[in-house]
Amino acid sequence: MNVQTVQAAVREQRPLVQCLTNYVSMDIAANVLLAAGASPAMVHAEEEAAEFAGLADAVYANIGTLSPPWVESMHAAVAAARERGRPWVLDPVAVGATGYRTSVAVELFAQRPTVLRANAGEVLALAGAAGASRGVDSTASSDDAVEQARRLARDSGCVVAMTGERDVVTDGDRVSIVSGGDDRMPLITALGCSLSALVAASCAVHEDAFEAAVAACALLAVAGARAGESAVGPASLRTGLIDALAVLTSEDLTSFADVRDVS
Repeated sequence: MNVQTVQAAVREQRPLVQCLTNYVSMDIAANVLLAAGASPAMVHAEEEAAEFAGLADAVYANIGTLSPPWVESMHAAVAAARERGRPWVLDPVAVGATGYRTSVAVELFAQRPTVLRANAGEVLALAGAAGASRGVDSTASSDDAVEQARRLARDSGCVVAMTGERDVVTDGDRVSIVSGGDDRMPLITALGCSLSALVAASCAVHEDAFEAAVAACALLAVAGARAGESAVGPASLRTGLIDALAVLTSEDLTSFADVRDVS
């Protein structure tokens, strides 16, 4: 697998990704998908979520700004995606912070996402480790949680894409480390949510979810690094990253993608 293959497939096939995501991330997630070549649809109404999932190439569920109607919509869309054999991605934002949020994340995770995209604290919370999550930020590093992520992937049958200073992607057997990006990327709100959407788009065009998740992480890292070359601060980095995603060449990916297999 190489990142270029997945990037080209997203651009050629323009997968339709249904994003049931939070209010904070809607704009940037949609723009990241468009820049990468995919087609976003922010469809979350309970009355149409399942029906639209039947049209989408992938579904993405994000629990960032929870409400009971949205939870029902997520379950309906996920069920429809599973029935049709479509990939779906779960982003369990701040799981462990409250009882309600944790119960929703656990219930959705039980529906066997294709990929779980989370930070280290969220992975640890889902894996049953107490005190690993603080709001939407992680108090643990990806390195701290590699074995837990591997075990969680093996036990659940899903791919775990654990993102942080370095991204760790595992299916329980294979493990890849993706490095790169820009140190200011954590200052851009909802960038992780946007990566989850990009993972969904990549899974829609590539059968191996592990390889698709690695490619999505690498794409965002390379775009962040290229944008960082001229960015003044996080605002210009945000704009530059979206621009970079739209114009990245296969040569850029060959030169800058930093993916290391450690399994």
